[in-house]
Order: sequence, then structure tokens, then C-alpha cells
Amino acid sequence: MSLKTIENMVDWVEENIKENPTLIEMSNYVGYSPFYCSAKFHENVGITFKQYVSKRKLSLAAIEIRDTQSRFLDIALKYGFSSQEAFTRAFVDAFGCTPSQYRKRLTTIQIYMRPNILLVPEEEFLGTLKD
Repeated sequence: MSLKTIENMVDWVEENIKENPTLIEMSNYVGYSPFYCSAKFHENVGITFKQYVSKRKLSLAAIEIRDTQSRFLDIALKYGFSSQEAFTRAFVDAFGCTPSQYRKRLTTIQIYMRPNILLVPEEEFLGTLKD
């Protein structure tokens, strides 16, 4: 599986993040088995497909909390949480504060950014030139 295919998987997840993307849907999109996609996604992204979806949903929700005055319930439902309570529990588990505390700027959080799979780290690039 090429890095371009991994990038296509990440792109697909990002485009479908609000529709609760599944591993099976993603694997159908790229044309490989769910097992193979899962293994290659984990190998190249560094976390499982399920962890990625969860981290990105919470990070995008956090950005929305910071940048809008949308109700927490509306943000929770937008990102696939069953209730505001479920969203708040997941937010606290991920960031160590409630959405309300974050909106009031009582704390700083570390959001999970979308990886750029095709960007080769400089050390790897320089390592290949020395060989």
C-alpha cells in the first residue's frame, strides 16, 4: 500500500468525520480489506483508526468551542456524541477540562492535528542522501 493510499484514507476520514466514519466504509473506499487498512493505517499514522476518529472529532469540537458560541449540545451532536454528557466525559478524558472551562479560557489544551503522511521528515530525507 502506497503512502498516497494512506493519505487518501486520512483525507476520506477528514471529509466524513461528522458522519461517524467506519473502518469498513474507509476500506471500501480505498479498495483494501478492513484488516489490511487497519494495520497500515496504524503503522503509518501511529494510532488506530478508531483512536484517530475519536481524537480528531474531539479536536475539531474543541476548535468549534473556542471559535464559536454554539451550544455544547449542538457541537456534541454534530460530532456524533449521543448527549452533551457523553461529549463532556470524552472531552474531560481527552483534555483534562470541561468544554465550559475551555471556552472560558481557564485552561490550554493540546489538540490532535491531521497528519501529513506524504511529508517526509527531514531526518529520513537526509538519511537517504548519506547512504
